[in-house]
Amino acid sequence: MAKINFGGVEETVVTRGEYPLAKAQETLKDEVIAVIGYGVQGPGQALNMRDNGFNVIVGQRQDSASWEKAKQDGWVEGQTLFPIEEAVERGTIICNLLSDAGQIAVWPTIKERLKPGKTLYFSHGFGITFKEQTNIIPPADVDVILVAPKGSGTSLRRLFLEGGGLNSSFAVFQDATGKAYEKAIAMGIGVGSGYLFETDFKKEVYSDLTGERGVLMGALAGIIEAQYQVLRQRGHSPSEAFNETVEELTQSLVPLVGENGMDWMFSNCSVTAQRGALDWKSKFREATLPVLNELYDSVASGKEAERTIQRGSTPGYRQELEAELKEVRESELWQTGAVVRKLRSGR
Repeated sequence: MAKINFGGVEETVVTRGEYPLAKAQETLKDEVIAVIGYGVQGPGQALNMRDNGFNVIVGQRQDSASWEKAKQDGWVEGQTLFPIEEAVERGTIICNLLSDAGQIAVWPTIKERLKPGKTLYFSHGFGITFKEQTNIIPPADVDVILVAPKGSGTSLRRLFLEGGGLNSSFAVFQDATGKAYEKAIAMGIGVGSGYLFETDFKKEVYSDLTGERGVLMGALAGIIEAQYQVLRQRGHSPSEAFNETVEELTQSLVPLVGENGMDWMFSNCSVTAQRGALDWKSKFREATLPVLNELYDSVASGKEAERTIQRGSTPGYRQELEAELKEVRESELWQTGAVVRKLRSGR
């Protein structure tokens, strides 16, 4: 493990150079890795581990779209693709990659098949951290570990195929065998992480829920809607408002910030843009700090988890959700976006 300086703070990280794939393969050579769930994270992690030479099987509900997708990806019924119950029985490392709601529903099925010495693996700290709401309480004789890629399973797979990796956090919640820490690192390398940084289950879920509701999706969507609305109300056309709000952000600026950092971005734009951005960023920071603190408090108190579970279990929720998503999809903002994307591609 390496000591890396992050903006003046030294952290311990694990890189693929220090912990090569061959070492991860040796650590897990006797394990049967059962990936339960083939939705968001399942395909990327399962395919990457398979390509990396690990013994991987997939457990999924039969006669589902995800079952068919797994078959299309080369998982073979009765050999590497099984119903959830059978996959858990066969696996020694059980990767619980179902949705949060799915984990709650299937937990009794998994728990009764967790023999002593097995490993329970998560990519999100939700179920363990909010056990009062989820009732996910592992038996004391199994290892409980986490590897959480910092992005979607689709991105994890794409970067892997390109020869790169998506950074991941890792954690150990319960070490029954004395080998949980080593297994967590090996799994992190196996799924195709760029580098690994240590956390715990609670910090992972607190940062994740805050990020999703904040900068990554909720805040981003809200500030986009606000700026688009201001430009439209001030007489700008839909095309102009969308291009200045979304297109330039996603197609030009964010990729450059990802590659070089915001400091580089400030140094490589016009003096007019530079001066204005520096003058206004503190106003936006001060305006959003109270909201983000409120959000973090809501996450830490369990309110966000409670709402997620409550709403997800409400009869008719799927129809209500689709109505909300339909409203977003059919708004002028995102209808304009659909046209812009077609024009961008030359269609």
